[in-house]
Amino acid sequence: MPLKLPPLPYDYAALEPSIDEETMHIHHDKHHQAYVDKANAALAATDWADFSAVEILSNLNALPEEKRTAVRNNVGGVANHTLFWNCMGPAKGGEPSGELAAAIEQTFGDFASFKQLFTDTSVNQFGSGWGWLVHDGSKLQVLSTANQDSPVSSGLTPLLACDIWEHAYYLKYQNRRPDYVAAWWDVVDWDAVAARLRG
Repeated sequence: MPLKLPPLPYDYAALEPSIDEETMHIHHDKHHQAYVDKANAALAATDWADFSAVEILSNLNALPEEKRTAVRNNVGGVANHTLFWNCMGPAKGGEPSGELAAAIEQTFGDFASFKQLFTDTSVNQFGSGWGWLVHDGSKLQVLSTANQDSPVSSGLTPLLACDIWEHAYYLKYQNRRPDYVAAWWDVVDWDAVAARLRG
């Protein structure tokens, strides 16, 4: 079954004022849809057309070599954006609790240190890309990836994603990526992140 554009899990205006409604319309309906369309086109003549995005990204080397770049970019765009929408929600933000909070404290010392590391990693990613909190099978890590590369392709489990492509923030924040990332924290859905950690 071809990849599909998932509906947003909330209204387009639900993340105001952190992320504006117009950006959400363009980002979801245009950018994410384009990744879906291009991913399906790249997969159409392969044995992978009916696999999930995660299955495909976990097995990139099994795809025909001439398809890998298009698949990595576009299936990555599908998976990354789907996770991104589900990392956020209205009236969220704050700090995690329970097992996730304990894991963050164990790895990074405290939440403030984690938040600063994640912010710096995201803000300082050169060009387009993503900031990530991932689990490597034994512990948490903060990292960034370029373009639409996914941690899944490196055997990591993404828990939290911040889209730092300019299309994610330029209408409201222009070149002020640090302001966007600072506002993004106010809509992070820690319950969803914790659920991914539990598996």
